[in-house]
Amino acid sequence: MEVVIEKKYPVSAGIPAAWAVLSDMHALATCMPGAQITEDIDATHFKGSVRVKVGPAVAAFAGTIEILALDAATHTLKMLGKGADKGGSSASMELTASLLAGENGHCVLAGHAAVIVNGKFAQFGGRMMNSVSDMILAQFAEVFSQKAQALQASAPAGGVDTGSAAGAQGHQANPGAAAPSAPAAPVVATEFNALGLVWSLVKQFFAGLFGKKPKA
Repeated sequence: MEVVIEKKYPVSAGIPAAWAVLSDMHALATCMPGAQITEDIDATHFKGSVRVKVGPAVAAFAGTIEILALDAATHTLKMLGKGADKGGSSASMELTASLLAGENGHCVLAGHAAVIVNGKFAQFGGRMMNSVSDMILAQFAEVFSQKAQALQASAPAGGVDTGSAAGAQGHQANPGAAAPSAPAAPVVATEFNALGLVWSLVKQFFAGLFGKKPKA
């Protein structure tokens, strides 16, 4: 089953800070609930995993990520991710994400993704998959915005170093400059809780079922 997702999310930072996060796969992975990079194969290929918690149980999905294109001129990332669990279910996602100019010096994260799922995931149906995707992507976008905002706030007057996702962490202090403040705690997405997600979907279903009827 294939699901196509196209979304735009506001980012509370400018393009340079947001691009520093978007162009670093390690930083980007921490924006996704339960995801992490486990191995760097080379500059464009990575191994990773996603942890899904259902009550007290935790399931792990292993996969690979390939960067198809990384264009600093247009601030666009194209990548392909594939993964599977021990039960035989699998999923793949081809994603194109780009940064657009926003208001008040901020930017917008625009993404287009084609997701293909097989096995037990396909049993949920397109409508359920879209609802699940919306919730996961909303958290991803929120954490992405927080990371970009924190990076921009900690950058020196010269701006964010877009050549490194570490950004301000890679800069050396100027002679005579004031000592930098202590770094803030890392911003990462919380582990994906499938039980909480199901409960949210149930609440949405009943809210729609018993919600107020539109006025005539």
